[in-house]
Amino acid sequence: MTAPRPIEAFSEIADRYDVLLCDVWGVIHNGRESFPAACEALARFKAERGPVILISNAPRPASAVRPQLTQLKVPDAAWSEFITSGDATRVLLAERAPGPAWAIGPDRDAPLYEGLDLTFTGPEEARFISCTGPFDDETETPEDYRAAFEATVKRELAMICANPDIVVQRGDKLIYCGGALAQLYEKLGGEVLMAGKPHAPLYRLCLERAGELLGRPVDPARVLCIGDGVATDVLGGNRQGLDVLFVASGIHAGEAIGEGGLDPAAVDALLQEAGAEAAYVTTQLTW
Repeated sequence: MTAPRPIEAFSEIADRYDVLLCDVWGVIHNGRESFPAACEALARFKAERGPVILISNAPRPASAVRPQLTQLKVPDAAWSEFITSGDATRVLLAERAPGPAWAIGPDRDAPLYEGLDLTFTGPEEARFISCTGPFDDETETPEDYRAAFEATVKRELAMICANPDIVVQRGDKLIYCGGALAQLYEKLGGEVLMAGKPHAPLYRLCLERAGELLGRPVDPARVLCIGDGVATDVLGGNRQGLDVLFVASGIHAGEAIGEGGLDPAAVDALLQEAGAEAAYVTTQLTW
C-alpha cells in the first residue's frame, strides 16, 4: 500500500475532482459546533468545481437530520445534497415489513420508520432487529445488550443496523453507535445487514445523485471521498474504487496526531492495520 500524501490545504488537490462525497460528523462538525474552515472549503469547491454530497451514517433519513446542520450553523452553501445511511436502510426495512421488529435506539430515530408500515414488539416476539444505536448513548455500552442478543441469536434473528459507525465524537467525548452493537451481535454469531458506509448501497445512492447534479455520468476517477473514519469512510471509498482524503483530527486523533502535529508514520500504520488506503491525509479540512 502507498502511504497517503500529507496536504496542508484542500486547494492543493481540488482541481483533480468534480465531485466530493464528504463525511459529516468529525469533518464539518463534532455534534456540538461546526468547523468554519471545513465548511468554507466545501463551499469553495461547490462554487468553483462541482457538487458536494454529504454522506453520513446517521440512522435517520436526511430530511430528519438537516435541521441539525442548521442548528450547528453549517451553511447551505457548503453542500449540494445530503444522503444518509438511514435513506439506504429504509430499503432493507421495507423488504421486511410488516415485521414485527424489535427496534433498538433512541426516540429521535423514529423518522427512520415513517411510512414503512412496520410493526414493533419486544425481542421475544420479533422477526428481526432494527438497530440505530443504544437506547441511551450517554450511558450504555454494547455489553448492556449481551444477554438479550444471546437470546435473539439463538432464535436466528437478523439485525438491520442503520448506523455502521462504532463510535462518534460528541464534543470531546466518544459515544457508542449502532455499529458497536452490530459488532457484538456478529461476534455472538448473529447475522447483520448494513447499507451505510463502508457498504455499497449508500455509495450507489450518492453517485446516482451526483450524476444528476452534474448533468452527465460521473467519472469515478474524479470523485473524492473525505472522512475521518478508517473503517467506514476510508474503507468505503476503497471498496468503490474512489480516492480518499483522510482527516486525522476526528475519531482517530489520539492515534494520528502527536505533540508535533500530524504523525504520518502513525497514520500509515493505522491504515495498514485496517487494510485501508488513503490518497491524501490532512490534519483538518481547510481550503
